[in-house]
Amino acid sequence: MSQDQQPSSHFVSMEKAILTFWEKHDVFQKSLDQNKDNAPFIFYDGPPFATGLPHHGHLLASTIKDIIPRYQTMNGYYVPRRFGWDCHGLPIEHEINKQFGQSTGDIVDQHGLAYYNDACRQIIMRYRDEWYQTINRIGRWVDFENDYKTMDTPFMESVWWVFGELWEKGLIYQGNKVVAYSTALQTPLSNFEAGSNYQTVQDPAITVTFSLEDQPVDLLVWTTTPWTLPANMGICLNGELEYIQIRIPNRERSLIIAKSRVDSLFSEYTVEKNIDPKQLEGQHYTPLFPNKHIPTSSRLHTLFLDPFVTEQDGTGLVHMAPAFGEDDQRVLQEAKMHDVFCPIDDQGNYTHQVDSFLQNRYVFDCNSDIIRDLKNRGSLIEQKTIDHSYPHCPRSDTKLIYRAVPSWYLDVGQIKEKLIRHLEHTRWMPAHVKEKRFANWLENARDWAISRNRYWGNPIPLWINDKTQNTICINSVEKLKALSGKEITDLHREHVDDLTFSLEGEEGVYRRTPEVLDCWFESGAMPFAQSHYPFSQKHLDDIFPADFIAEGLDQTRGWFYTLHVIASALFDGPAYKHVNVNGIILAADGKKMSKRL
Repeated sequence: MSQDQQPSSHFVSMEKAILTFWEKHDVFQKSLDQNKDNAPFIFYDGPPFATGLPHHGHLLASTIKDIIPRYQTMNGYYVPRRFGWDCHGLPIEHEINKQFGQSTGDIVDQHGLAYYNDACRQIIMRYRDEWYQTINRIGRWVDFENDYKTMDTPFMESVWWVFGELWEKGLIYQGNKVVAYSTALQTPLSNFEAGSNYQTVQDPAITVTFSLEDQPVDLLVWTTTPWTLPANMGICLNGELEYIQIRIPNRERSLIIAKSRVDSLFSEYTVEKNIDPKQLEGQHYTPLFPNKHIPTSSRLHTLFLDPFVTEQDGTGLVHMAPAFGEDDQRVLQEAKMHDVFCPIDDQGNYTHQVDSFLQNRYVFDCNSDIIRDLKNRGSLIEQKTIDHSYPHCPRSDTKLIYRAVPSWYLDVGQIKEKLIRHLEHTRWMPAHVKEKRFANWLENARDWAISRNRYWGNPIPLWINDKTQNTICINSVEKLKALSGKEITDLHREHVDDLTFSLEGEEGVYRRTPEVLDCWFESGAMPFAQSHYPFSQKHLDDIFPADFIAEGLDQTRGWFYTLHVIASALFDGPAYKHVNVNGIILAADGKKMSKRL
């Protein structure tokens, strides 16, 4: 083509003309109607949060979601394509907190729960038009008119039914476990949320001494979390490692350290004797921060043995604060020490239970002062700074802590074999995502913390008797109406928290447990909740399992996983047959495209 020639068609004009033709003649609906009596091809659309604008990362996934249903429609299948919206959870609350410039608790205290939840409700669909325009502009056929929202009462009621089924199967329990915790959002997170935002940070790594009681010997302990030292309740060694007692220049007291670690710490030392760790078990030591508030026990501030202690780094001796460490908690619980000492509040600030120089301060801000205090007392042997990958809150970008929090759990361990077995009946593209990434995730699956100490969400439908502690799961609006004697039009906390009831012949009043469900639980329940199953006239075979789903690689630990867990638990089968996993679109700075960013 010569320079003065113009192309016969303009691609953008052509695209807009096609879109206009489709809209004018209602082509998408006609393509559905012509196959309505044919066999269905079931497609699930992973719902986005409507609080953020669509970005390039959504375009790739949306294109894939359009290609396969369109192709199967041309093959004669009936392929409904409902758009859905995630409406609950931390992303919404975080937006409101930023809008008010306050924490959730402060807003609720000042204005009330109903006011706060109404503020959340108001921002849910603020970008609906932008989503519609973008999805329509790329030529994707999807049903926006018949969309579903996780905040609608029919959807929420079906989620209650799913929870109720899991409760009846004995898969729901309450535990006080150490979990990832966001101090910014003041709530625990699930392990797949906690693993979604690792960042490289610098943290202090210190080696400190604890003195054995009645002996001129100190224990060398290494930690990267100095802020947990005021909550220390024990020290752990590995019974299978070799330990030695050494003397270093200019120090009167001897030191105990793992033999394999001594050269990494000291260039000059004298070995006094070998130490059998089994002889140390149960011996008492003097805590660095004595505290009258710590629960008493005969094993408090003694030495323990457990294989979780390694010689890969540190000193071979680990300080244990069971409020902030999963292994710490397990070891002390096995020793019948069930009460933990947790001297921080929900925002990550020290309480009055610690030394005055730490009180009412954010724990990470106290590391340097704790190190300085230890140095002044002669307990600091070495201080370094390490670069390492550390989990951050996926919403606020603040560092997570690991903290013992009472939570409700779905017992994934009880169904893990089912999860692995049902994976074999699914087909993934690319296949290696199934065979490696997802299969490895299932092999290491842990119980799922499904409760959140929040306000805007689907309330956990458990009512507990304040006298007998008996618990009743309410799995429908009709059942709640019958027990409470109230008309039910909305299931959010401001409508159900005050609903109480008593049962004839049983003392006490039943009151709802205050937590709400993890919004990922709602996403995993969407195959049923989008159709208001089982309360609607839908047959299970018409809505489950999916013939096809598609999302980005990050959903192997998100939506793909939650769908798989709930389906396996409910119906002992997979939630989907075919999965297409697309790669992640990166921004110019190399970071994953994200509404949050």
